[in-house]
Amino acid sequence: MTAISRKTTADSETIVRACEESDMRAVTEIYHHHVLHSPATFELVPPPFDEMLARYRAIQKGGYIYLVAEQQGDIAGYAYVSTYRARPAYRFTVENSVYIRPGFERRGIGRLLLQSLLQECEKRPFRQVIAVIGDSANAASIELHRGLDFELIGTFRAVGFKFGRWLDSVLMQKEIGEGTRTKPPGA
Repeated sequence: MTAISRKTTADSETIVRACEESDMRAVTEIYHHHVLHSPATFELVPPPFDEMLARYRAIQKGGYIYLVAEQQGDIAGYAYVSTYRARPAYRFTVENSVYIRPGFERRGIGRLLLQSLLQECEKRPFRQVIAVIGDSANAASIELHRGLDFELIGTFRAVGFKFGRWLDSVLMQKEIGEGTRTKPPGA
């Protein structure tokens, strides 16, 4: 397990590395919490482990990036990029996701994961990263992305219904690598 990045503070060290299948039980636990308690995802029913494993494998097979943050042997969070849209013209654009284990918030883990994810994206032919943030009241995620130079593109108002209320979807975007200055490889 090679570290992609690491951050050391007075009380802990966070290591960001590629996610492995053996991490998927912890990833599934983290995601289940967010499905049940957070508007960050619009899923209503936590997917079973087998479904989460299949999603992980699809991301890997597609050539995308899936990372975990580890603190003292515990998976503290995870992040990945996957296809933004299925049509071929979108192949240089990815959508990112970042989830943090309850109790590990506000320690810089999300920022470290997203920074690492962006660095890994720049090694690939990707040119745009899209963040689709659940709920316009999700200030932590919006500020995380803004702090890493994502631009606010717009808000879809009341497009989801969860926890007995309507939820917005906030769109943010970041150009990476050569962006639009050159044609992507093989285009």
